[in-house]
Amino acid sequence: MPVLLTPYLSFRDEAREAMEFYQSIFGGDLTLSTFADFHANENPVEADKIMHGHLVSGDLNLMGADTPNEMPFEAGTNFAISLSGGPEDEERLREYWDRLIEDGEVTLDLEDTPWGDIFGMVVDRYGVQWMIDIGRPEAPAPTAPAEDVDEGVDEDGGASESA
Repeated sequence: MPVLLTPYLSFRDEAREAMEFYQSIFGGDLTLSTFADFHANENPVEADKIMHGHLVSGDLNLMGADTPNEMPFEAGTNFAISLSGGPEDEERLREYWDRLIEDGEVTLDLEDTPWGDIFGMVVDRYGVQWMIDIGRPEAPAPTAPAEDVDEGVDEDGGASESA
């Protein structure tokens, strides 16, 4: 998977409408995930807001999300540049991260996320907002039958002693 450099737009309660508008212009496939989808909403009012939207139309990529109410939002400065790649790009993306944080301000540490990727946000020394996303392969499905998985575990979930 190549490393992608993608514009990432922020909105205040209009991400769904805006991303659907851009899809009407550019076509393509639009994926929208809410804060509730990832159990990432502390405020129930924001559960249906868009946490991540991604429009892919051929070689065009555009991402966007709603800014939570407790975070500042100013139209005209509501964009970031997203760098994303797969696990095979992790070293390269971490090098970019390390360079971008020099004299910058980390706004979200580069760490594991509820959606399974490694993600972080930084404002570089020039005031440009960056997002780094390192995709992770999905965990393999268990191959053992359910009854084999439970063997050796007592009712409390601890290991049982066998003679």
